[in-house]
Amino acid sequence: MSESQAAPTDYRATLNLPDTPFPMRGDLPKREPGWVQEWETKGIYKKLRDARCGAPRFVLHDGPPYANGQIHMGHAVNKILKDMIVKARQLKGMDALYVPGWDCHGLPIENQIEKLHGRNLSRDEVQARSRAYATEQVALQKKDFKRLGVLGDWEDPYLTMNPGNEADEIRALKRIMERGFVYRGLKPVYWCFDCRSSLAEFEIEYADKQSQTIDVAFEAAEPQKLAAAFGLESLAKPAFAVIWTTTAWTIPANQALNLNPELEYSLVDTSRGLLILASALVEKALERYQLGGTVLASVVGEKLANLQFKHPLHDVADPGTGEYSYRRLSPVFLADYATADDGTGIVHSAPAYGVDDFNSCIANGFSHDDILNPVQATGVYVEELPMFGGQFIWKAAPVIVEALRAADRLMATATITHSYPHCWRHKTPVIYRAAAQWFVRMDEGEGVFTKDKAGKTLRQLALDAIEQTGFYPENGKTRLRDMISGRPDWCISRQRNWGVPLPFFLHKASGELHPRTMEIMDQAADMVAKGGIEAWSKATAEDILGAEAADYAKSNDILDVWFDSGTTHFHVLRGSHFDDGISRGGARDEGHHTSGPEADLYLEGHDQHRGWFHSSLLTACAMNDRAPYKGLLTHGFTVDSQGRKMSKSLGNGVDPQKTSEKLGAEIIRLWVAASDYSGDIAGDDKILARVVDAYRRIRNTLRFLLANTSDFDIATDAVPLAEMLEIDRYALARAAQFQEEILAHYEVYEFHPVVAKLQLYCSEDLGGFYLDVLKDRLYTTAPKSLARRSAQTALWQIAQAMLRWMAPFLSFTAEEAWKFVGNSETIFLEQYAVFEGDAAERNALLDKWARIRVAREMVNKDIEVLRADGKVGSSLQANVRLSVPMATHGELWQALASLGEDLKFVFITSAVELAAGDTMQIETRASEAAKCERCWHYREDVGIDPAHPTICGRCTSNLYGAGENRVFA
Repeated sequence: MSESQAAPTDYRATLNLPDTPFPMRGDLPKREPGWVQEWETKGIYKKLRDARCGAPRFVLHDGPPYANGQIHMGHAVNKILKDMIVKARQLKGMDALYVPGWDCHGLPIENQIEKLHGRNLSRDEVQARSRAYATEQVALQKKDFKRLGVLGDWEDPYLTMNPGNEADEIRALKRIMERGFVYRGLKPVYWCFDCRSSLAEFEIEYADKQSQTIDVAFEAAEPQKLAAAFGLESLAKPAFAVIWTTTAWTIPANQALNLNPELEYSLVDTSRGLLILASALVEKALERYQLGGTVLASVVGEKLANLQFKHPLHDVADPGTGEYSYRRLSPVFLADYATADDGTGIVHSAPAYGVDDFNSCIANGFSHDDILNPVQATGVYVEELPMFGGQFIWKAAPVIVEALRAADRLMATATITHSYPHCWRHKTPVIYRAAAQWFVRMDEGEGVFTKDKAGKTLRQLALDAIEQTGFYPENGKTRLRDMISGRPDWCISRQRNWGVPLPFFLHKASGELHPRTMEIMDQAADMVAKGGIEAWSKATAEDILGAEAADYAKSNDILDVWFDSGTTHFHVLRGSHFDDGISRGGARDEGHHTSGPEADLYLEGHDQHRGWFHSSLLTACAMNDRAPYKGLLTHGFTVDSQGRKMSKSLGNGVDPQKTSEKLGAEIIRLWVAASDYSGDIAGDDKILARVVDAYRRIRNTLRFLLANTSDFDIATDAVPLAEMLEIDRYALARAAQFQEEILAHYEVYEFHPVVAKLQLYCSEDLGGFYLDVLKDRLYTTAPKSLARRSAQTALWQIAQAMLRWMAPFLSFTAEEAWKFVGNSETIFLEQYAVFEGDAAERNALLDKWARIRVAREMVNKDIEVLRADGKVGSSLQANVRLSVPMATHGELWQALASLGEDLKFVFITSAVELAAGDTMQIETRASEAAKCERCWHYREDVGIDPAHPTICGRCTSNLYGAGENRVFA
């Protein structure tokens, strides 16, 4: 019996059906930990560094998360974004370094130690327990970050509590002092009673607070002078300057009144005396006081300068002592910050509790010793304060109001809700409080121990640096610039235990720094480098100063924690990790720093314009006249589907640990990549379910590519580009075009357009067109035929490219698939694919096939009508007649006609007749031919070979003959 007579009856077995060990189900929660372990065991990060040795560097400097508590979804978003960017640059061929870091000092950890062990611990014990606690927290967070698929130098992260980093922070402070930016002064600073310490601008957030407003009358102590100032011969009644404030607790510390020199003030005759009010506010004020009044005279504020008024409790005897303890006067000072926007236009001045008040009083001759400061660090008045001593200020406020009412000095009171500064750690209201602190100066002035004075002010340097920085998104530039433009001097000292010391000795009599302070700072840095901050903490004045110790007091202040993270550009980028060779595991030379380039990118949440971005900018400009970064990228907060910020209190958070266990970290990664991080990032179970669906579509497409190339060896089976079928060359041209789009997005750190376009590419370019057309050729032609090998060559190249496109965000899946098609240890050692071909030829193919695809869509819609009517089951059952008007659609005609007999494969129909007509017309009808059992085409030649009565001629040829000739599709 001949071979043709012995034809198989199971024609399905003759098809080249796809097969691959790459599973349909990702089973991510179970399999991902294995990849994490493998990357760690094999030292993949170090191998990436070795592979890119000598390549152009890309450095994303990690903004250190705080080592306290389990990571939340905000942390996950931040770390995944960083990882995607670094991996995208690695695949570009760059030496993309990522050293994770942690912020380890500061009050939150110290607070935890106090909660666990009480507040009466010694300084040494606080430091020891804090270091141990931070070490535990770093280990916990590190495990979770690695579980998210983040690649980095996890074996050698930077910790701000590492002795080398602590020492370099002291060296950074010394450098800033040498440049003339550091000074000590008494000045109102933000003060938190829970922290019992000063706070920086970065540590303040605003929230609504209820306050009791008061209008208070200060009686004129010099009525005749006041009359003269208003051009009157005398005053018929007692006269009062009326102030309005929301801080009743500051009244006991009142020392002056402030009026605007250019604002007009009126003397108003009322039943409660003559009232001095800003003319523009008279009507509103009298309405508040429920008084009628007549304006007697008006003058500008300048005319009232230096007049004296009595404290509102001037004539009140202290119930405890019987003394008139507030019998003092408040002079009128002139200041622009007194306005007619609200209140009375007159500002009561308690210089210890307001920056403007403080500056006004100092400018008018007050010494620091003149300033009254009765509020202690705990928020309680000193016991010696008359009438209110020993009371907590918030509780004392209504008591003060009642005292003013009893003294007949309260004109009005009301309760308002207003935006008020709060401690970002404790969420409690803060105050301004004068304290002797160390500051970094923003504007002109003299620093201590200046020897290399900067040529510009720090504000000018920082604003200049902002102009040289790239911002993603662009609006971050305005935000940071506005913050720098208006910010006050930076208070860098804190009154706590767990932090880098200010290694200063102050003369007990003069308060001046020891003349050898700069040498002492070097000595302190060397001690800390060997023994941590504990070594300096345990050192006594006698150890450092010898015989001079009796004259000096050792400072116990520590540096603001924002100074810790803000100087990491100095001791990490130019010290511990990024000197030449050191980032690859070389030994560290303590204290050695290059003047190397800035980081390519800093990336954090948009709140860091006032945090880490801000402090890093100031310290770098103070040290080096430039920003520590070339670019700043900011992302939004994680919110629920209603736009509410995720929080434990609301119970609306998505937990990264639980999500990884349930869905896989890959789903979190895809969610992050698919979100527009320039705004807030919404997530909940429903949103993640949609992400799972998107993941499945991408995975299924990838699986199709791998399954149809499982018997393909690129080394022996590849078809040269010139010999490939035209649709395959088009598919590669489209892949190359698509890659250009993808890489353009990666270049500017955009991911959500990549994910959106990749899904569209998989569903429309591949699934909806190319792969759909390709199935017949892949399954029915001879396994080693040119037609099939051409298709496989294209699929292999597309799969190779696609794995690289998705690797930055679908890292686990790309690595999994790479094991089946790659020839290196990890996908991340690879670079983006290089597509062959001439650009002009590529463009011509793209143009031609774009027209063909439009025609195909038209035909598909017409076939759908037949299908809906039940006249055909699939498009293969349809015969199509397509009329194309040559006059108006000549290029389309040429494109379609050029495909010849292969046009039916593109339309996935059994027959296509192309005709010239006056209008575009499509006629479809059900084929009357028999259906081939093997390829499912409806053809007249089914059964042409009596030995194979159920299959068509082309299947017979593909199985037993020379095979069909496919040229285009």
